[in-house]
Amino acid sequence: MQKLVYALWRDPRMDSATFCRRVREEVGAGLVELGAHGVQVNVADADARGAAPSFGACRPQMEAFVSIWIDSANGAWRKPFDKQLGSLGGRVAGYVVGESRPMHNTRFVVASGERTPGFAQVALFRRPAQLDYRAWLEIWLESHTQLAIDTQDTFLYVQNIVARPLGFDAPAYDAIVEEGFPPAAFGNTDAFFDAAGDLDKSARNQQLMRESCERFIDYRTIDVVQTSQYVLKAPA
Repeated sequence: MQKLVYALWRDPRMDSATFCRRVREEVGAGLVELGAHGVQVNVADADARGAAPSFGACRPQMEAFVSIWIDSANGAWRKPFDKQLGSLGGRVAGYVVGESRPMHNTRFVVASGERTPGFAQVALFRRPAQLDYRAWLEIWLESHTQLAIDTQDTFLYVQNIVARPLGFDAPAYDAIVEEGFPPAAFGNTDAFFDAAGDLDKSARNQQLMRESCERFIDYRTIDVVQTSQYVLKAPA
């Protein structure tokens, strides 16, 4: 079984609310019907807007992400899923990824199809050119992971290593990270950094996180999008 992450761009002729609803209700539901082993939809909707800062190297920026788990990412097996993902008419870019899940969501478990409380931050970035691939993985996965957990109030942490893009026009990324933050962190930087009511701890955690990220992220290429998460079908 392979995991694929797709970035979706809204056709400008469609308003944002309609796009987000249709990604959930039409695209996501259709992927479940096609037999995907797992389907997760993240949309940059009004419920997530302003939750935390967003950054965009890609213009225009994607407004939705769809993760699917299928038997094979090979073209013939993937074709019906790709067709469903492109059904809204906007740009679509897919990536085959290797998933690591250091932190599962055990704090805010909801029924399939319901919105996960809080918000999900999705970050896409590239490896700095001066860092070789093995050193990059060592810093990110082995050194940074625990620091990120210790300095932020996350309830979900997913690291996706991009194995290959699906198509020649997909923006180049080496990593896609998904982090879940609780409702208390919405618009609250101190709570985001696990330091509600403690300005010194908040400043310290922000500095530690910034210094660690600078070691393995090319900030000229990063996209950070705040989203609402919907797990339509949890992968087995």
